[in-house]
Amino acid sequence: MPKQVLVTGGAGFIGSNFVRYLLQTDPEVTIINLDALTYAGSLENLNDLPDPARHHFIHGDICDRPLVDRLFHEYAIDTVVHFAAESHVDRSILGPGQFIQTNIIGTFTLLEAARQAWLTEKTVPIEQVRFHHVSTDEVFGSLAPEDPAFTESTPYAPRSPYSASKAASDHLVRAYHHTYGLPVTLSNCSNNYGPYQYPEKLIPLMILNALHGKDLPVYGDGKQVRDWLYVVDHCEAIWRVVTGGQSGETYNIGGGNQPTNLEVVHTLCDILDELAPTSPHRPHRNLIRFVQDRPGHDRRYAMDITKIGHELGWRPRMSLTTGLLETVRWYLDHPDWIEAVRKGSDLQKWLERNYAQRGGNP
Repeated sequence: MPKQVLVTGGAGFIGSNFVRYLLQTDPEVTIINLDALTYAGSLENLNDLPDPARHHFIHGDICDRPLVDRLFHEYAIDTVVHFAAESHVDRSILGPGQFIQTNIIGTFTLLEAARQAWLTEKTVPIEQVRFHHVSTDEVFGSLAPEDPAFTESTPYAPRSPYSASKAASDHLVRAYHHTYGLPVTLSNCSNNYGPYQYPEKLIPLMILNALHGKDLPVYGDGKQVRDWLYVVDHCEAIWRVVTGGQSGETYNIGGGNQPTNLEVVHTLCDILDELAPTSPHRPHRNLIRFVQDRPGHDRRYAMDITKIGHELGWRPRMSLTTGLLETVRWYLDHPDWIEAVRKGSDLQKWLERNYAQRGGNP
């Protein structure tokens, strides 16, 4: 069982939720959290951790090989859970270079450090180590309405700089398993949502814009279909894979739903109408504005989660309706977090540049 777990990107949205989940779930684990604290990572996400003595935060870049080597040795790392990534499609379209650096070179750096420590220097017995790589359903490309859901054997067909960089990192991880015998697992997840999500993503953006009476920009006709996964369900699935998954295998993780983006926005507006009855912007659906579609926007994603269910007994616990309700409540209850994240970030400038040029008014 894992003891010394290096979590990369553990101050980001999914990573910080995973840190909380793991500290609550496994009392034997110590977490070494490596995060560069770029725009979407924040120490605000790590406030009030359960049992913080078992959490060690390291401010640093996964591309910094000497630093990564030092962490493997200083903490006798036996498990890596690799979240750290540039992860927003729109940002990858505007500036792909950082996605190549972090998602490809960063993953390569971690793999090389793990290979050196575990296979060459044998700092930890090989039967006790595991490198888990967290990826995305976007590497599979887009589905037509009649196409079956993505499975673990679906051919890769990335369509944005972001998804192409994640596809490349996936291939690197598998190559290190087949070439060097590095014990690895991979997971491809659908769209995550929940607490601590940076407000550029669809769900928190809609919540916060609606509360301030700003436009709710919806790309194209809003009929793009996504699978939505509550972040705590995702954390549970990842830990199942890390502790019980077969080395060299990939597992799809999804929420088991397929709403359109517009349906999600409508649901959020209706929840806000109910939970914020004094809002001067009710009904919040009146704030919806359709804007020019994203270049190369994938039309539909759907995840087949049969494999992880059969092999590891995992199923999502949270329905989309309940998850969205809980998420809206969390943002309403945490205005200090919202303000802290907005300060010092480039969020507003980025929103203005990205959405306003498509006809929105963020």
